[in-house]
Amino acid sequence: MRVGMRIRYDGGFRQVADEIGELERAGLQLVSVAEAYSFDAVSQLGYLAAVTERMELTSGILQAFTRTPTLTAMTAAGLDMVSGGRFTLGLGASGPQVVEGFHGVRYDAPLARQREIVEICRMVWRRERVVYHGQHYTLPLPPDQGTGLGKPLKLISTPVRERIPVTIAAIGPRNVELTAEIAEGWEPIFFVPERAAETWGGALAAGAARRDPALGPLDVRVGVPCAIGEDLGELRERSRADLALYLGGMGARGRNFYNELAVRYGHAEAAATVQDLYLAGRREEAAAAVPAELVEATSLVGPRGWVAERLAALRDAGVTTLVASLVQPERAGRLRTVEQLRELAQDL
Repeated sequence: MRVGMRIRYDGGFRQVADEIGELERAGLQLVSVAEAYSFDAVSQLGYLAAVTERMELTSGILQAFTRTPTLTAMTAAGLDMVSGGRFTLGLGASGPQVVEGFHGVRYDAPLARQREIVEICRMVWRRERVVYHGQHYTLPLPPDQGTGLGKPLKLISTPVRERIPVTIAAIGPRNVELTAEIAEGWEPIFFVPERAAETWGGALAAGAARRDPALGPLDVRVGVPCAIGEDLGELRERSRADLALYLGGMGARGRNFYNELAVRYGHAEAAATVQDLYLAGRREEAAAAVPAELVEATSLVGPRGWVAERLAALRDAGVTTLVASLVQPERAGRLRTVEQLRELAQDL
């Protein structure tokens, strides 16, 4: 199991940038930069490319609706170039609250759009002239929709790699099936290893049945808060706020994918309560209503022996890459956590 870390979208970049060299020397293999509606991930990834040597850099995630497919491909190729072939393109559909509310772009057909984006990106990276007639994207733009002067073009520069790995963030069954079919990696959120097979097993199998063998095995990347040590209960409890935000506030009633995931995990009553409280503006009560079982199951905050057991459970559920949120407030603690995670992962 590889060990990486995630930089949150709500702050902390400068801290991580100052520590990243030390963390890389401690064995950190990957850094993922989130992008929601804060600072963009691309500028931060470019900076990290200059101050790291070996670790993989990944976007976690670039939203499918906010860039054209060819711009997404150009951006990925540029980050792969400045990092010397160390970039992985993390994509995701996000949700209507962000896409329509912040970007003013209609949220429609997310799965079909993601498939077409990946297909177009791979054409660009192969330096083919981009002629594409999809359901949602057409290149060049037909004369009846533009000036009629557009012509097929190919990328001017030669990419470092003609196949940049693609990871898709997905939790809905149809999106997970698509991911298992077309992407190198899958990034689920709030992954509970004991529930993974019943929640996603069918979708993963259906997608894998149509998977191109050239893609290789699916890299399952799971993000989780991490801290190793005794008496860290207060740190573990902090993840309640994130769970409440996603279950309660990341989407309207009936359109909250994260709430639906909690329901599939068997927490229907609690999920409804968290959403009701959060949408009513009672955020602390919403956090308190998140089931303790869900807080613990989606965490790696605790004593070394317990963390080792949870890592083994993740491995047994098919996880191949751990993307840690390092939640300890002190620099030395974060460094120790990375060192211990690498030791534990090597023992699996």
